Amino acid sequence: MKHANSILDIPEARARISPITVVQYHEFPEFNENGKRTELIRGIVFEKISKSPLHSSIAKFLYDLLHALAPPGFSVRQDQPLTLHDSEPEPDIAVVSGAAKDFRNRHPSTAALVIEIAISSVAMDREKVALYAEAGVEEYWIVLPVERRIEVYRQPLGGSYLERFIVEGEVLLKSSAVPKVEIRLAELFE
Repeated sequence: MKHANSILDIPEARARISPITVVQYHEFPEFNENGKRTELIRGIVFEKISKSPLHSSIAKFLYDLLHALAPPGFSVRQDQPLTLHDSEPEPDIAVVSGAAKDFRNRHPSTAALVIEIAISSVAMDREKVALYAEAGVEEYWIVLPVERRIEVYRQPLGGSYLERFIVEGEVLLKSSAVPKVEIRLAELFE
């Protein structure tokens, strides 16, 4: 028996969805009627999923590390929106150009580095590859803690990334978009 959420697999059902704009989305309350936070992806409002302890600990480790390593001129944001053309995702970590005070009246519209931690959201985070490439996000990492590896996407062009590779093992991953940012996978996944 199919679940109710598989209705989105039906082309006729998808054609009947009423997408909203980013401007309309900004008129919504911070929490939906179920008391959950949401994010806008391709004009569709999605409830954010709850985070496991593994997800939370990896996110905290990455935030602390990037906050310590990010050079002047960059801000590290955790679970904060990026306002894109038809979406407003809230990546687990985003390193953006500018100081925190630069975003008092608007959210950033791109980032140097975006990191999503994918435990139960792998398919959704892979769907965001094109979204981030279209927005000019220079580098996108999908951290896969269960597999103990990271998918790296670089060089956005025309809505896709020219470079894609996987790092795993005892590797030192250096960001090409944010100077001085590097991470030892063994430390991340220990």
